[in-house]
Amino acid sequence: MEDPVTFEENPGTSSRLHPLQRPKFRALLDYARPGDTVHISEMFRLVRGTGHILDVLDVLHREQVALRIHDGAFSAMDLTARPRAPGSCCPP
Repeated sequence: MEDPVTFEENPGTSSRLHPLQRPKFRALLDYARPGDTVHISEMFRLVRGTGHILDVLDVLHREQVALRIHDGAFSAMDLTARPRAPGSCCPP
């Protein structure tokens, strides 16, 4: 990572709010530019449930920001990758 910028929240308050309502996460989204990557240690540091995951991924897709999860069950997946158009994956 070149010149990373860190956004940290108080863990006591962050888990009670929807991720998109958390002040530091909103600041991160305002700061991020298309092509940037958000790095988090584990998915559940950011979200607490499936609905929250989908909401956050929707915003990241729209803003063209990637998400990199470093540990846990989601660390091997690219959750912000766009699905390919039908028929575009393989040559005939």
